[in-house]
Amino acid sequence: MCIRETEFSSLLQPCPSLRSARLVLPVKGSVPAATVPRLALYLRKVRELRAQGRERVSSQELAELVDLNPAQIRKDLSYFGEFGVRGVGYEVARLAGEIERCLGLSRTWNMIIVGAGQLGTALAWYRGFTQQGFRLVGVFDSSPKKIGGSIGPGQVMAVAGLEQFCRQRDASDERVDIALVAVPAEAAQVTVDRLVAAGIRAILSFAPVRVSVPPEVLVRQVDLSSELMHLSFFLSHEHTPS
Repeated sequence: MCIRETEFSSLLQPCPSLRSARLVLPVKGSVPAATVPRLALYLRKVRELRAQGRERVSSQELAELVDLNPAQIRKDLSYFGEFGVRGVGYEVARLAGEIERCLGLSRTWNMIIVGAGQLGTALAWYRGFTQQGFRLVGVFDSSPKKIGGSIGPGQVMAVAGLEQFCRQRDASDERVDIALVAVPAEAAQVTVDRLVAAGIRAILSFAPVRVSVPPEVLVRQVDLSSELMHLSFFLSHEHTPS
């Protein structure tokens, strides 16, 4: 089974193998997939607290910061061990480190981008990926006009050489872990098929179309147009999102 989501809050957070929509981790039991985006949200706030010099935070305070209830936070964190002390709260520095470990951020993840158009170019120049532990090692495109151009970490490479590039990375123990797909809808499935053939097991697709992958491959799909339609619905009907 492959989980496909549109939440933007935990974009690119690495995810281990899947089994019936539950993540199998070296933790206490299996972890619901819905927990992962919340972990990313907790980490963002805890890092902010750490930067402010805070030493401790209670589940109640953290809940207010992320607009959730304290019980949900305690339940999510309990899958990975006991980090807090009742009545005392969580040590901020330790909590940040533990959540980073849970999300796989204790190592660097190599990623590539397929599609060097406006979106792919913007993604390639985004410095936040490196700060979060995601290293861009290559950008690919099929357009002769774009191939050879400078973008992000180097030159745009021909998508025809993607499989060879990945094999060479594998041989040097610097395998490509994640691929970002920023191609038109009509090219999405062919691109994803090529990535799967190259051994990529984690894909973030920005193409506005669903793609099919084998069970062992994880795909997260972000349709920016759909997200804008979600906002336009509430604006048109003057609804307040719950």
